[in-house]
Amino acid sequence: MRDIAIGEAGEWSRREGHVVWIGLLEPSDEELAAVQQQFGLNALAIEDAGAAHQRPKLQRYGDCLFIVARTAEIVGERIEFGETHLFVGRGFLVSIRHGPSASYTRVRAHCEAAPALLKRGETYILYAILDFIVDNYLAVLERVQSEADEIENDLLAERLSHAQVQRLYILRRDLLRLRSGVLPLVEVCRRLERSDMFEHARMELLFRDVTDHVRGVQEEIDALREMLAFCFDASVQTSQSQQTVISRRLAAWAAILAVPTAMAGIYGMNFTNMPELHWRYGYYVVIGTVAAICAALYFSFRRNRWL
Repeated sequence: MRDIAIGEAGEWSRREGHVVWIGLLEPSDEELAAVQQQFGLNALAIEDAGAAHQRPKLQRYGDCLFIVARTAEIVGERIEFGETHLFVGRGFLVSIRHGPSASYTRVRAHCEAAPALLKRGETYILYAILDFIVDNYLAVLERVQSEADEIENDLLAERLSHAQVQRLYILRRDLLRLRSGVLPLVEVCRRLERSDMFEHARMELLFRDVTDHVRGVQEEIDALREMLAFCFDASVQTSQSQQTVISRRLAAWAAILAVPTAMAGIYGMNFTNMPELHWRYGYYVVIGTVAAICAALYFSFRRNRWL
């Protein structure tokens, strides 16, 4: 294991029993041109690798594969997305990272710790990088799962706040974006399983393992989105239920207040012939009647849980 300059990479990759791995982070045009010159990479692929916002894909240019994979990291409280572009050919692998992405230093350390597996060359490094990217998906989903569990517990205990409802929407949107980046990796890994570029035995089993992991990530994303959708719908229903309760209370009090209002309206009219106005106990009878009706309505609404 040794570090070499980019200018020596092409010569080392052509030596028997050697493999060169060049890792670049948002490289300049000059760095990409140097890499292209060393390995004879396709100009169109190099142009794609210099710009982010590529869809996950696998393309073959002669004896070289060009692979694009989406990466995901938790930055603050949001899921941020990046890209990794990979050039894989006989004796070399070039990884180009754009945007949020974990460093592949751990992948290199893992490969160096397993010399027997590293003898499989660039194909094993490719597998290790893809497996690392998928493992990072799982780490992101664990964070989302933890936050979703907290929101669900708050929902069961009390009504969600406006900020929590907004957070539900943001998480569902980020998970949808993550799903759109994860799904194409299934087809990429399937094509890698069937690729005739890999001479080392059992590599198809490793790529099949990555495929299974990707499918597991997809299933977990779908489960999380369904859970968040349930929380969102339950929050809406809870809010509507509380609004219904308030509306019932207002309607009940309006019905109770309608009785004295009606009485006051009747006896506030300027009719001449209203005999009970001259009755000695008329006032007390009217007040008692109003009080009795209001009390009857109040206890009726209480019994029906409107108050």
